[in-house]
Amino acid sequence: MPALSLIARDEGVYQLAKRNNWPRQNVGVMLVFCIVFVIAAGLIGLFVHRWMLRRKAARGPN
Repeated sequence: MPALSLIARDEGVYQLAKRNNWPRQNVGVMLVFCIVFVIAAGLIGLFVHRWMLRRKAARGPN
């Protein structure tokens, strides 16, 4: 079985340990993502609510 290269292993460990905190560096982008998500979730909820009201009205009063 061939021996593992310690240089390659050390480089891999270095790359794993060198992680950056992307959201902390790009606060504005994260804020925009959050705002877009909240607006999209609200619009989807509004459309589902209206669709359910129309469906309930189409069935008639039971």
